[in-house]
Amino acid sequence: MSDPTDEATHRRWMLEALAEAERAAAAGEVPVGCVLVSAEGVSLARAHNLREALEDPTAHAEVLAMRSAAADLGTWRLEGVTAYVTLEPCVMCAGAFVNARIGRVVYGCDDPKAGAVSTLYQLHQDARLNHRYPVLGGVEAGACSEVLRTFFRARRKGSALTGG
Repeated sequence: MSDPTDEATHRRWMLEALAEAERAAAAGEVPVGCVLVSAEGVSLARAHNLREALEDPTAHAEVLAMRSAAADLGTWRLEGVTAYVTLEPCVMCAGAFVNARIGRVVYGCDDPKAGAVSTLYQLHQDARLNHRYPVLGGVEAGACSEVLRTFFRARRKGSALTGG
């Protein structure tokens, strides 16, 4: 997909999102990170998955970042904001982006099991919804995939050692 923002800018912010994903992994959470950036290129919020720590099924990186940005901005409307996410958003997060009127989503690697903006669904393009947003995938895809592979490989190895 063509995109008006240069590749170096996308890479910079995706690396920030990857740092969040690493924080998630270190905490035993599925390593997904998200950074929200204003149209002016200012970081508004960043988060990583906290489902285990918060015991909250909605505590995905994207949702937590949107909550933080909305609180700081004093509005739920995130028009003009770009979300940088290490993993293709799921249905819940893609829908939350619709509801927040997000400006654009840039993600790292595809999620063939739950992806809702490219692989399984294209929720962001559904003309029946009241908002649509552009999506750019594949930014730092290798690094984003690797952090997930490493995390799940270690988990499987740990389960095999403990018999779990």
